[in-house]
Amino acid sequence: MNQNATVSIAASGDPAFACGQNDSKILLAVQDLVRHYLLPRETLFGPPPLVRALNGVSFEVPAGRSLGIVGESGSGKSTIARIVMALDKPTSGRVLLDGRDLNALPARELRAARRDFQMVFQDPYGSLDPRRTVARIVTEPLEALAGAGAGASRAARREQAAEALAAVGLRTSDLHKYPHEFSGGQRQRIAIARALITRPRLIVADEPVSALDVSVQAQVLNLMQDLQQQFGISYLLISHDLAVVNHLCDEVCVLHRGLVVERGTPQHLFAHAEHPYTQKLLAAVPRAEPGPPAPPPPGT
Repeated sequence: MNQNATVSIAASGDPAFACGQNDSKILLAVQDLVRHYLLPRETLFGPPPLVRALNGVSFEVPAGRSLGIVGESGSGKSTIARIVMALDKPTSGRVLLDGRDLNALPARELRAARRDFQMVFQDPYGSLDPRRTVARIVTEPLEALAGAGAGASRAARREQAAEALAAVGLRTSDLHKYPHEFSGGQRQRIAIARALITRPRLIVADEPVSALDVSVQAQVLNLMQDLQQQFGISYLLISHDLAVVNHLCDEVCVLHRGLVVERGTPQHLFAHAEHPYTQKLLAAVPRAEPGPPAPPPPGT
């Protein structure tokens, strides 16, 4: 990790709250992640502008646990999601899944390794192909694995799709339907079923409930908790909302301008946030309004 990142993280104080530190086996280790982008030149002879999206980010996700990455738009959290999913390459640093550097794997091995890590996207409307049935959508990861030599028969894939739908609270008869026939919360359940079908060890969830009604958000988060308990899944949850990570995550890293500025358990951060940026995020979390005073007891 670079010096600036170390100084920023040290602001969180108590080393007992370091991201991903507990007795469980480490499944995902992100080490000193740096990602810089060159933008198109603004002038003919001038240097291209440099965007420093990540500047030395490190964290760990233990097996069967959940880590939240929290920050506002532009903080670098979606860049982390893309790099962890091997959809983008870091400028420097490593992403180790069960000890294997994903960016160092040959293309065929990486394709086969995707069985162990899947993603749930933010928009349940845009992430599902409206021209495909639910059966085709949910089995997409299995079709990709078939190209890596790890496929199953069509009948077996359909049976697995039915099992994945059942796990997220949908019916086998829904396999024949199209995305437009479902509500937003149901579509996100379909997206979770698609991620679940390979029985991954890690799911990267990028703002998985931000596009949903508040009344539906808790249902989806509760479902993710139930699936974690049932299948032992680890989650890397990307969010701008501390209330969401408080619901699901064991630990939280607060990301600001490509640096981890504070980290700890949600309970610790809610009670003892030290960095001004964390305090700003906490100020945006809705608080329960006090109710009307209780009526006096009879006879007083």
